[in-house]
Amino acid sequence: MKSQIKGPAIFLAQVAGHAPPFNCLEAIVQWAASLGYKGVQIPSFDSRLFNLDLAAESENYCDEVKGICADAGVEITDLSTHLQGQLVAVNPAYDLVFDAFAPDHCKKNPQKRQAWAVDQVKKAALVSNRLELTTSVSFTGSLAFPYLYPWPQRPDGLIEEAFAELGNRWKPILNEYRDNGITIGFEIHPGEDVFDGATYEMFVDATQNHECALINYDPSHFLLQQMDYLAFIDIYHDRINAFHVKDAEFNPDGRQGVYSGYQSWMNRAGRFRSLGDGQVDFTSIFSKLTQYGYDSWAVLEWECCIKSAAQGAAEGAPFIADHLIESPQSAFDDFAGDEHDPATISAMLGLSK
Repeated sequence: MKSQIKGPAIFLAQVAGHAPPFNCLEAIVQWAASLGYKGVQIPSFDSRLFNLDLAAESENYCDEVKGICADAGVEITDLSTHLQGQLVAVNPAYDLVFDAFAPDHCKKNPQKRQAWAVDQVKKAALVSNRLELTTSVSFTGSLAFPYLYPWPQRPDGLIEEAFAELGNRWKPILNEYRDNGITIGFEIHPGEDVFDGATYEMFVDATQNHECALINYDPSHFLLQQMDYLAFIDIYHDRINAFHVKDAEFNPDGRQGVYSGYQSWMNRAGRFRSLGDGQVDFTSIFSKLTQYGYDSWAVLEWECCIKSAAQGAAEGAPFIADHLIESPQSAFDDFAGDEHDPATISAMLGLSK
């Protein structure tokens, strides 16, 4: 049987909240199932929904989480460690803002914060194994990103040293994932040192081509950078292990372009939008991913500055379902074919035996 994309699924991070049904796992997965979602991507950093530390200590808790999701009729697609992964590598320019991602006992202590983050991401490997998953999703963090634009001129070796250090920090983590049979799909995202294909290749080189350093494909970030997000699939399809279905639009004018002039999300030239409201060609994306045999989940990541999360989530499930492709079990012209016959082939080519 041919492989095909699974879905629809939803990343719970953007819809979690303090009010029911968004404030506990049991209620939120029932809500997701009621909208037609078959999978949920769980943010391991949101204690309202999931306790990563407890999961690392208790197989019973992991079984309980699996049971809650199964009872609601949804599968766990992956664990997300986006926020912890971000803290694996933080340039000092971002210390204060990224302290918001760390627990209180690590704030204002970059070394302690990093050690906590590394421990968290490693725990997610063990827990993913216990949850019988094979993939996870994360961020790489950033050491070089403040120096993205080469003015003032970067000193020779700055970028190379940043990626060497990034590789040194991630290789032991990736080894932990390898030992647990899990891969990490890094979301290629501005603000991370890995924000496009070229920087992903630099990261792979820095990790010595680690087999667990894969890609969480999110076309919205590529559209906002004006990259060819379909060609990206052609180049990296064998490294894509996760798929965030997120829309975006880019409307440059005489005042702003890809940098968007420090404007709010509402006023940016590039904006994230709910599925179907932006410019991403999802028909071609689902076709290409199916062509290359991608058989993991299509996961809605809702981020929109105009439409509510509730409406975006409700519209997202049927949108993804309508784009899923049932792979053919035979070629369309098989009806006109004939069995392999060497004698006939030789005769057709004028060859003598």
